[in-house]
Amino acid sequence: MTVFRRASPPPPATRTRAVLCISLALVFASAQAQDAGALQAADPAHAGSAPPPLRLPDPGSADAQAQPADIAAARAIWQRANARVAEFPRGHIDLLRQEAGHTGPAAEPGGASAPLPLDLAQALRLSLRQRPELFTHADMNPLALAQVRVAYAVHVRELQRTWIDAVTTRQRARLLADMLDATRTGSELGRRMVVAGNWSQARQVREQLLEASAWQAAVAAQGEALAAQEQLAQRLGLWDAADVARLGERLPESLPAPPPTPSPGPGLDAGSIEAAALRSHPTLALERIAAQRQRAALGDDRRAAWQRAVDAALVALPDPGSAPTPPHIGDLSLLRDHALERAVEGDAKLLRLAAERRAMARQAWAQLQVQHAAALHAQNVVGPLQAALAQETLLRYNGMLQSSWELLASARERLASLDAAQQARRGFWLAQADWQALLAGADYADSATAPSSTGGGSAAPAGH
Repeated sequence: MTVFRRASPPPPATRTRAVLCISLALVFASAQAQDAGALQAADPAHAGSAPPPLRLPDPGSADAQAQPADIAAARAIWQRANARVAEFPRGHIDLLRQEAGHTGPAAEPGGASAPLPLDLAQALRLSLRQRPELFTHADMNPLALAQVRVAYAVHVRELQRTWIDAVTTRQRARLLADMLDATRTGSELGRRMVVAGNWSQARQVREQLLEASAWQAAVAAQGEALAAQEQLAQRLGLWDAADVARLGERLPESLPAPPPTPSPGPGLDAGSIEAAALRSHPTLALERIAAQRQRAALGDDRRAAWQRAVDAALVALPDPGSAPTPPHIGDLSLLRDHALERAVEGDAKLLRLAAERRAMARQAWAQLQVQHAAALHAQNVVGPLQAALAQETLLRYNGMLQSSWELLASARERLASLDAAQQARRGFWLAQADWQALLAGADYADSATAPSSTGGGSAAPAGH
């Protein structure tokens, strides 16, 4: 009888070596693929994939709608139109949606696999493959290590901004496309009423102007979304057009909701944010040590003499309304004291740096709280109020108490409210990225005042 013996597992050291070999092989293969991609991207003879065709919405027309030639023709058209509308529970709106093919949400195809989502952590890992200078090394001195950490914090902040803008502009393009559909419904309804003789050309032209404004906003939002996607692809090292086009499909549908309360971070509160910002600066501690040494090497009498000279120069300073003249010190014994000069300049530099850093901490924390409050207000107050108004308008429309135009205007207002809420959410996450970068050692860069790709387009008008 044959006996099958189960092989004994390899010793732990052997398993560790095997895992290490596999990891090194994967890293080596990834580096080879990256090198090959860089060579192809820089080769003019390598065409790459063709970008997908740009699909813009139909711009519509400014042509005037022809009216019936006589009363009999107008009556016949009017009767046919009313009979067609009566077939639908909500009249004109359901009729136009049915003709446009918008009878309901389309079913997802069975078995279709969605692309892998691209969150911030994955985007960061991809971007770092192109930034070897942001890796720390074992033989770095403390100053070089601090400088790399600050550069890394700036890189993370800029990547977060780009990722947030890519997600926000993509959602905004969808919202403004829906708003264009709503305005086109009103324009088509007005066209049919002109044909039936119920409307004037002037009212129809107003609907066409609304549609034209919504088209401009939708196209601008589409362009902003494409630009933000290209910016993100550039930071991730994606250069092939097909890969860049698939990048948009991997982004989440929207930004996550803000937390219930803003937090400065683990172990921090409002009273310790300035100290945290000071500790994170790469050279502030070194500047402080140097200033202490220079102060210790200088006598108190020399510093007092310098202070008296400064006070006298400031008292003699001319009035600001006259010709600008800088303060003047004429004591050459003070000016030729190099130890005093180094101590005074060191103190002044340290004070400017510390004051700037503390101001950055207060400003960044205040901005984070403001943006958080705005995002929660848009989400918890404005959003529910707008939804309640839209529901009430629909109920009154179903009860024949409001017109189709009021229902369409309510739909546009609801979409504009969703867009405003998304922009407020974007503001919070940008402020959060700025705050985290400051705590990591970077200088504060207020995203609220920085140019962004989401502010160029304007929403379509909400009403008449």
